[in-house]
Amino acid sequence: MLRLWSGREFIDRVARHSPARLALGVFAGVIWIFTGLLSLPAATASGERAPFIDALFTATSAVCVTGLTTVPTGTFWSPFGQAVILVGIKVGGLGVMTLASILGLAVSRRIGLTAKLLTASETKTTRLGEVGSLIRVVVIASTSIELALALLLFPRFVYLNESIGQAVWHSVFYAISAFNNAGFIPTAEGLVPHYNDWMLLVPIMLGMFIGALGFPVILNIARQRRRFSRWNLHAKLTVVTSALLVAIAWVWYLAAEWTNPLTLGPMAWPEKVLSAAFLGVMPRSGGLSTIDINGLHEASWLITDAMMFVGGGSASTAGGIKVSTLAVLMLAILAEARGDKDVDSFGRRIPRDTLRQAVAVTFVGATIVLVASLILLEITGFTLDVILFEVISAFATVGLSTGITASIPTTGQYVLVVLMFVGRVGTMTLGAALALRSRRRVIRLPEERPVIG
Repeated sequence: MLRLWSGREFIDRVARHSPARLALGVFAGVIWIFTGLLSLPAATASGERAPFIDALFTATSAVCVTGLTTVPTGTFWSPFGQAVILVGIKVGGLGVMTLASILGLAVSRRIGLTAKLLTASETKTTRLGEVGSLIRVVVIASTSIELALALLLFPRFVYLNESIGQAVWHSVFYAISAFNNAGFIPTAEGLVPHYNDWMLLVPIMLGMFIGALGFPVILNIARQRRRFSRWNLHAKLTVVTSALLVAIAWVWYLAAEWTNPLTLGPMAWPEKVLSAAFLGVMPRSGGLSTIDINGLHEASWLITDAMMFVGGGSASTAGGIKVSTLAVLMLAILAEARGDKDVDSFGRRIPRDTLRQAVAVTFVGATIVLVASLILLEITGFTLDVILFEVISAFATVGLSTGITASIPTTGQYVLVVLMFVGRVGTMTLGAALALRSRRRVIRLPEERPVIG
């Protein structure tokens, strides 16, 4: 007898049998809705309907929490349009964490998604109950952090002679944009005039770093009351690797850009330290900047490319191949150099299938960047260095740019739209799909080693 499925039954069935389709379908539908909203005349400051490519590009960038724009957010869009963008960022950020957590639950193969979800410590989630409870925890945790950031930023905006209304709007916008690693700015000048403002930049940096850690890490740290020894392996790898990458980037920018007249050169040393630290956090997927990215040395562009490609933590608002992927690959290299049979870290052995997944995610990500770069090189007249920077920024949903986004032909902008979408849900769904694939072979073939290196 035929009967209608409830929404929960439908999500449960799709999430179990095709979590990748769930992620792709939800994100595509949300992007289409926000494209329609930004296409309304009320969304632009001029009152005229925005070109379709600008509406689509901005909606994709907002929902995929990227920050790349073809038009200036602070002047092209009306207050209504900026509010739509902000809601898109919030929905996109929540969607990333929620869908990634649901995919993690599907990967765990413990119990149905609509029943109690008890997962082992090595999985992405820990005792979150039903899906509804999972979503509530994500919403409450993210909103609480965003509210705390807004409260920290509000007095500073008031001190900068903004009206109460402007201060509230800017503090909320920057708080949501920072935690969700979106990279959007509500003003024409952005943060460049505030390159020496510690009270403004430090909370934004902190919000971006926390948001890039990922919901499973935040929850694990909160449950274990900040006792490092009791964190699970994923939390330890994510926090340690993220902190190490930020420190490396910070030191590099200080050393390479110290005398650059286009970036840190004219600043006093405390301002250089702050600007380099801010720039060191941004490749995690933050996308904001207090200096002109176009003025960086090419070597700094290359370092930024590498940092953006890695991105942030799994099930976070950040993009990239994820820091845990990099950590597993580096640990495998270290184990091979030592001649160890197993890959170990913090007293735990990492399964070999996890290493295979890390290799696959990295290779697929590099292939996507390579193909997109080749296409844009053919479409545009820009050089490889700026194209590579733009492509990795889009794929890793970072939002940093050398300033060529608006100058890329419409066809190339469509390529960036696809790249942002694939970068947002692609690696996440790929990781889940690889983890869910498992087949048993009755016969194992004879072993033979090919020559490597």
